[in-house]
Amino acid sequence: MASALSAPDIREKFLAFFEQKNHRRVASSSLVPHQDPTLLFTNAGMVQFKDVFTGRETRDYTRATTSQKCVRAGGKHNDLDNVGFTARHHTFFEMLGNFSFGDYFKKDAIAYAWEFVTGVLALPAEKLAVTVFKGEDGIGADEEAFELWRQTGVAADRIGRLGLKDNFWAMGDTGPCGPCSEIYFHLPNHAPKPGDMPGESENWVEIWNLVFMQFERKTKGGALLALPKPSIDTGAGLERVTAVAQGKQSNYETDLFVPLLSKVASLAHKRYGSNEADDASMRVVADHARATAFLMADGVLPSNEGRGYVLRRIMRRAIRHGSRLGLEDVFFHQAVDQVISMMGGHYTELNENRKLLLEATQFEEASFRKTLKNGLKMIGDEIASAGKGALLSGEVVFKLHDTYGFPWDLTQVIAKERGHDVDVAGFQALMDKQREAGAFAGSGDKGVGERYKQLAQELPETQFLGYEGEGTQGDGKVLAMLKDGQRVTQAGVGSELEVVFDRTVFYGESGGQVGDHGQLSNSKTELQVTDVQKPVPTLTVHHAKVTEGTLFVGDTVSMQVDKTRRDSIRANHSATHLLHKALKVVFGEHVKQAGSVVAPDMLRFDYSHFQAPTLEQLEKVEDLVNGWVRENTGAQTQVMKLDEARAAGAIALFGEKYGDKVRVVTVHPESTELCGGTHVRRTGDIGLFKILSDASIASGVRRIQAVTGIGAFQWLRETDHELKRAADALKAPVREVVKRIEATQKRVKELERTLEETRLKSQVASSGGVAEQVREVNGVKVLTQHVDPADAQILRTLADRYRDKLRSGVIGLGGPTADGKALILVAATPDLVDKGFKAGDAIRIMAFEVGGKGGGKAEMAQAGGPDVAKVPQALERLYELVKNQPPAGK
Repeated sequence: MASALSAPDIREKFLAFFEQKNHRRVASSSLVPHQDPTLLFTNAGMVQFKDVFTGRETRDYTRATTSQKCVRAGGKHNDLDNVGFTARHHTFFEMLGNFSFGDYFKKDAIAYAWEFVTGVLALPAEKLAVTVFKGEDGIGADEEAFELWRQTGVAADRIGRLGLKDNFWAMGDTGPCGPCSEIYFHLPNHAPKPGDMPGESENWVEIWNLVFMQFERKTKGGALLALPKPSIDTGAGLERVTAVAQGKQSNYETDLFVPLLSKVASLAHKRYGSNEADDASMRVVADHARATAFLMADGVLPSNEGRGYVLRRIMRRAIRHGSRLGLEDVFFHQAVDQVISMMGGHYTELNENRKLLLEATQFEEASFRKTLKNGLKMIGDEIASAGKGALLSGEVVFKLHDTYGFPWDLTQVIAKERGHDVDVAGFQALMDKQREAGAFAGSGDKGVGERYKQLAQELPETQFLGYEGEGTQGDGKVLAMLKDGQRVTQAGVGSELEVVFDRTVFYGESGGQVGDHGQLSNSKTELQVTDVQKPVPTLTVHHAKVTEGTLFVGDTVSMQVDKTRRDSIRANHSATHLLHKALKVVFGEHVKQAGSVVAPDMLRFDYSHFQAPTLEQLEKVEDLVNGWVRENTGAQTQVMKLDEARAAGAIALFGEKYGDKVRVVTVHPESTELCGGTHVRRTGDIGLFKILSDASIASGVRRIQAVTGIGAFQWLRETDHELKRAADALKAPVREVVKRIEATQKRVKELERTLEETRLKSQVASSGGVAEQVREVNGVKVLTQHVDPADAQILRTLADRYRDKLRSGVIGLGGPTADGKALILVAATPDLVDKGFKAGDAIRIMAFEVGGKGGGKAEMAQAGGPDVAKVPQALERLYELVKNQPPAGK
């Protein structure tokens, strides 16, 4: 068996092999599925071809081959804690695949697969076996596949038969489905013995799955109908294929992982292979570094929801395993950098985003290490309170997992190191409950209604005319109308419709740019367009209301976009391009667009950056943008191939999906981006650019809101009016407003201090002599006082004074606040605290009297509540507390 092939060699040989079989080599799609709200991450090679298989999309090829980036973590693949402890379980992996869209079928698929594994990879046939569908639940056995394998040269005793679970595939409860056939490799060094077959022993590893899409189900549980054009979908995990080709028992022993594991071992000053527990931790770090690098390169950043939350869990698990290896300083970015070095040649997005990936990784780890200390303290506290040898509860393990990002197996390791075990069953029960409550129901994107998918299949792609000339006038023919979600052929006055035309000048919402408004009309009818959407890429849907006459399918109407609104949108969209470039200039090339909204009245731009910008930096950004605006350079657009656009320096948006042909917009010589939106003709059309705010919206992601043109001028005018009103109120010139406010604030603070002293003196004076109010309870001096009005600062100051006067004692103060609520405070002198008195414990009991809650430290605590009338009872309760539980030594 040839073992010299490297993983990159295998990937390239696979793609080249199928190119020679007239397959189109298609680049991997993003790990973030586009136009598929049912998926969290791309988890198989067929995901980017899903609409091709279902007939909703057509391409200029019927055969394809890919090496697809995949992630399986979160949702139904929520078994993250297994990664690192098995030989072939990963979060990130590459899926090699070949696909036929109604072209070849079983015969060629089987022949190609056998030729590749035995010819190109030179795997010994005597160590291979295949399986076919045996038939189950009324579905017949796949005898055709059995015979085709036999004709290929596979012995009958090397062909196994498995059931629905292993050898039948379905896209869902409805849709395409069919039997599948798998190729297995025998892991032990010797050839398999008679009867040793996949499904019957653990000696086999599946390396390739061939799915034969030959049926379709119209309804759940319905009959299987033969597809007119059967298709092929295959998947071979590169990691597994590499392991068997290189004669390894584990994927982690291949060149996909060895350099990465060596890097981790070097950082930890350990040797991989010398300690199984350490080895598992190194495998976790290596695997998770791959997932982190690729997810970030496709636009996913750590956060507390959705995809970002899954990434955060992956990263934190890796960091905790690094900590277990003794890596107490920030280290994970170095493992990610190793991934970039190893795989950036084939996946260029890794190199393109290197700085962002490394900064984001360092930022996340630094944040988590602060949390890590709290988690470790919690484990220590729980173990200390549990008692020697006691079981650490499932609730504690779950809280550590859910709140602090601690994998349960690491909590178990820490607990065992201290002589304890964990309640795994209790933890799993809570995890199952969480999965049920938070099972992933989609990406968070709006699902595409079936009616739109059906329209997209029936109708030609809507031609957009908005790039031509002014792009705000034209005509179009009505191809379809929906009213209340149902197809109609005509609609009268008052009808609210969704209308599809053969062509349109109206821009459908996409790429962050909102849809156009405007009018539709002909000699018989008029409609007001209130929104335009693109539920699927080929379909532009106009939301309109009939204001006059009747509209029929087949009618031709004149279209008029609200030009003033469109011009404002153009200005804001072009400004986002200039803003993107300016942010890169000021902050660095790591800045990437992470989202945007382009509306007529404002623009919103989300970008990756890990520190709050200074005022000077934001002003520099504004100055750059406004400088480019004043240059009034002409904007240019071109349509070219994606690789040509990249070579020309065009910026592709972070994690966005693009076709083979792209529209390249150069708003200014400094800014060239791939974009399908509408833009100004010259930068001067933007008029003026003004940043209104900048704020953090997630870890490493910030949001700028800004205005342009008329909107910017209106904002400046309103701000000027407010400033003049402030000047009038202060009776000061406009340019002296700040000085006058500072002086006024200083005077207010002085008056507040004077008022506080006066109130304090008044409270002390009204209380009479302190000595007369002190009661001695079990040898402890206790002083209570009703204070009206009660203010937290005054109560604290009084308590400090009384403690100084008493030298040893307990003080209770309380009364009504200015807003009519009860406020009480308890304080104790240091000697009584040392003897065991805790003000926090006392205040919690007293708080019940006023219907509230409280807490604090042993020396001072306070509480509030709604029942002001019960303040005297609360203060009286303090005497009882001291009497019943006097400090130790009394």
